[in-house]
Amino acid sequence: MNFQKEKELVRRCYAAADSADPSDIGTILAEFVSPDWQWRGFHPFNELTGPQDVADQFWAPLRHSLTRMQRRMDVFMAGLNETDGFESTWVVSMGHLMGLFDTPWLGIAPTGKMAFLRYCEFNRVADGKIVETAMYFDIPHLMMQAGLNPFPPQTAAHLVQPGPMTHDGLLFEAQPVEEGDKTLASINAMIGDLGTWQLGLPLEEELARTWNDDMIWWGPAGIGATYTIERYAKQHSGPFRAAFTDRSKTNHLCRMAEGHYGGFFGWPNFTARHTGGFMGMPASDTPGEMRVIDIYRRDGEKLAENWIFIDLLHFWKTQGVDILDRMQRVPRT
Repeated sequence: MNFQKEKELVRRCYAAADSADPSDIGTILAEFVSPDWQWRGFHPFNELTGPQDVADQFWAPLRHSLTRMQRRMDVFMAGLNETDGFESTWVVSMGHLMGLFDTPWLGIAPTGKMAFLRYCEFNRVADGKIVETAMYFDIPHLMMQAGLNPFPPQTAAHLVQPGPMTHDGLLFEAQPVEEGDKTLASINAMIGDLGTWQLGLPLEEELARTWNDDMIWWGPAGIGATYTIERYAKQHSGPFRAAFTDRSKTNHLCRMAEGHYGGFFGWPNFTARHTGGFMGMPASDTPGEMRVIDIYRRDGEKLAENWIFIDLLHFWKTQGVDILDRMQRVPRT
């Protein structure tokens, strides 16, 4: 399969909805999605159903806030879903939604300046319609652009994240099947090593089995990005593993690859109990849910870049901390 029809459907949907007046987005979406479209988004949106509900709750308010919005894609791909036996077809895009932050959104005060909302979207296509979507976006990064600091200082760096170093992530044309198979195998090898953090090797040796030494891990705001295996181990993976226990098994709803790119998402991916220290927060006896999207670029036999979207607002809400409510009561710096 080359997935060209599915890719074209999603691209036409983007072109029509992104250029529509906010009041018309629901009608536009109805041309491309099923009436019972299942949409999953980060907190506070969570699960929505049908084009009008998604338009009213998410797209119209966002478009009113980020005026003159542009979709700036860095990765676009499609593939069959390994988790259902390669039965369903998914089209994935990743990048930024950029606009002028002119009116409040989610209680975040506008700046009147350019703002970037990191996003990644998985769309399941069946019978010529988008029937299911996971739309993940980095709200804390938007907060930071508005002068708010929702979390204590992060262990790594966070920027407006670039796309792939190779500038070849927009797979509008069909890709060799064997390259996607190699990428999916590399992702699965990494997941197999990850397991429940009990492979038994020193962390850097474990990572070196499936990652190139000059890997880049583009983490979400609050954690940040880090470069090379050594710094990734010190600045995220090591501290993260040390701060959690009772990690559940991985539960992906979709895992796919095309060409040198691939990724997955879960709802949630896994649960774990926070023993204290992660992002400067106290411990909790309540298991927290990690809703995650990971997008990968493979170079050779190993993974080279990884873009991560974690619903930290939802995770911390399960731990009794409402970041959105707290930030609305903090003056902007």
